[in-house]
Amino acid sequence: MAQKIVIIGAGFAGLLAALSAARLRDEKGVSPADLTITVVAPEPALIVRPRLYERNPASMTAPLGELFAATDIDYRAGWVDEIDAGKGVISLTGVDGSAEMLPYDRLVVAAGSHGFQPPIPGLADFGHSVNERDAAVALDRHLQALAERPYSSARNTVVVVGGGFTGIEVATEMPDRLREILGQDTPVRVVIVEQGPCIAHDMGDEPRPYIEARLRELGIETIVGSGVSGLDEGGVTLDNGARIETDTVIWSAGMRASPLTAQLPGERDNLGRVIVDPDLRVPGAPLIFATGDTAKAATDDKGNFSLMSCQHARRLGAFAGHNAAADLLGETTLPYDQPSYVVCLDLGPDAAIFTRGWSPRTVEITGPEAKKVKMEVNTVWIYPPAAEREAAFQNAFEARTVDF
Repeated sequence: MAQKIVIIGAGFAGLLAALSAARLRDEKGVSPADLTITVVAPEPALIVRPRLYERNPASMTAPLGELFAATDIDYRAGWVDEIDAGKGVISLTGVDGSAEMLPYDRLVVAAGSHGFQPPIPGLADFGHSVNERDAAVALDRHLQALAERPYSSARNTVVVVGGGFTGIEVATEMPDRLREILGQDTPVRVVIVEQGPCIAHDMGDEPRPYIEARLRELGIETIVGSGVSGLDEGGVTLDNGARIETDTVIWSAGMRASPLTAQLPGERDNLGRVIVDPDLRVPGAPLIFATGDTAKAATDDKGNFSLMSCQHARRLGAFAGHNAAADLLGETTLPYDQPSYVVCLDLGPDAAIFTRGWSPRTVEITGPEAKKVKMEVNTVWIYPPAAEREAAFQNAFEARTVDF
């Protein structure tokens, strides 16, 4: 009887998990009929979430059907509703509404994450985000429709809540994007609201002055030390009592792991991620590996942990898929590691900043040269490999072994 690896999710972690498992299966000369690898996701496509802050987010997908076929990876269209770790089975709802039970010998949970929205009055009704494709597409349509509204300061103003990586990339995209829609001579206003004491807090002291200078250059205002108390049709009210009249509020403050993690044993962090063993196995569930945004894993022996980022998801996925296959094939599983950490932060149409290290972060490249790196990341590095077997397996190998 065939052994079965089931992977929940076709994002960065799920894709690399599938390719890595298939690579080890191929390396060991095991037939796809004897070890099946099945990816369960709503569609056979990678949604390129790190690019959803850019124009035309509806196009930010990469089809995976031909790649799966080239590497003998099965695909099942649907959403996973339940994980039964005791019975080794998942229940899923197909895209046609049908219910199905899918058994597994090893399960890789790569179900990703979703944007976190606290119960702030009006946020669900009047807030936008770029954390999911549908939300980003809705925001894009909203921005395009602003041109049909009467001229007003509220129409011309965008408020971005959250001064972290996503908030900064969204905000620095907005001035040019608004002028394209409303006219080049339109006096647009973009404001970042950050509850903490400074924007780009996680970037550290060395990169922050460059980021702040770039925001000033683009005319982007920052309000720090205050959160949001409410939204309504005409604007946003801050905790400090200030009010900003705006037609567009973009929420970028926080992510949470897939709710499926609540069905797994073991301890979770404040983001809902399972705190996994070194080989990414879920404590208390020896047949299940968690990866990508569903896992909190030590990246090194210095106290650093994986983040909800494409950079970490790809490598986490590569380790999880390799280890799931290794566990079934009698091979030793490998402890995940990712000692290098780099950030390439987009800062508008002609600038970015590239840093290396956890703390302190060292600035290596800024301005147009860093923008070239960011464009390479956004248009080449994070996309799936060609639908060619050896190229795909090499990509999976490099995702696990090549450090920045």
